[in-house]
Amino acid sequence: MKKFFHNLKKYFKYSIYSAKAELKSEVADSYLNWLWWIIEPVCFMLIYTFVFGVVFKNSEAYFASFVFIGLTAWEFFNRMISGSVKLITNNRDLVTKVYIPKYILLLSKSFTYIFKTGISIIITFILMAFQGVHFTWHIAFLIPILLVIYVFTFGIGLFLMHFGVTFNDLANLTNIGLRMVFYVSGVFYNISKRLSGNLAHILLNYNPIAFCMNELRKVMIYNELPNFLGLGIWFVVGILICMLGISTIHKNENSYAKVI
Repeated sequence: MKKFFHNLKKYFKYSIYSAKAELKSEVADSYLNWLWWIIEPVCFMLIYTFVFGVVFKNSEAYFASFVFIGLTAWEFFNRMISGSVKLITNNRDLVTKVYIPKYILLLSKSFTYIFKTGISIIITFILMAFQGVHFTWHIAFLIPILLVIYVFTFGIGLFLMHFGVTFNDLANLTNIGLRMVFYVSGVFYNISKRLSGNLAHILLNYNPIAFCMNELRKVMIYNELPNFLGLGIWFVVGILICMLGISTIHKNENSYAKVI
């Protein structure tokens, strides 16, 4: 881990620069430019709110904010996971010509996702105010909850980066897995109200993204304290996964250039 923190400090400026360059390139040829970072999440929120709030008559309080919080957490998780699988192969020229610790590629990519998540959070606050949600000091706990999501997702992304180099079908399997996780994570429904018994307990406590979504809604909408024990457990699990992932990449990163 000492080498990791050394490289983190050494390549941090590169990660920021690379993230900025990617964000600029995303909207370079678009007439609406950066507005797409607002339009896209708002459109998805409107679609899910209409389908599950109007068509299926969901009675959840502040349903639009409820959905947007879930989408914000999910989109970060989804982008990190799906974007990490082919991250090394998609940066073939950089990997084969210049030495850079491979997890720096994921770190840089994560900064672009953090930026977009920040925009979604600002939109969420505006939506909550519009719907009349009362803001309390509990909302400060969204920071440690988001940190737990980041650490856990970063760790999973490290392993997907590694195996994605040699396992060509991993991207397809990951997409299938993400679709399954999406529907059982409560993005557009309240798991504790829609389900009961062991199934609800399993989905809320053993699915980290569902757990964190639920905790975000507790502190942002319902003005409740988060589950500190659960957050602590998932944070430790995330740290352990990160450590194993970093170690795996350190051992194998010299071979990536040969494979791709």
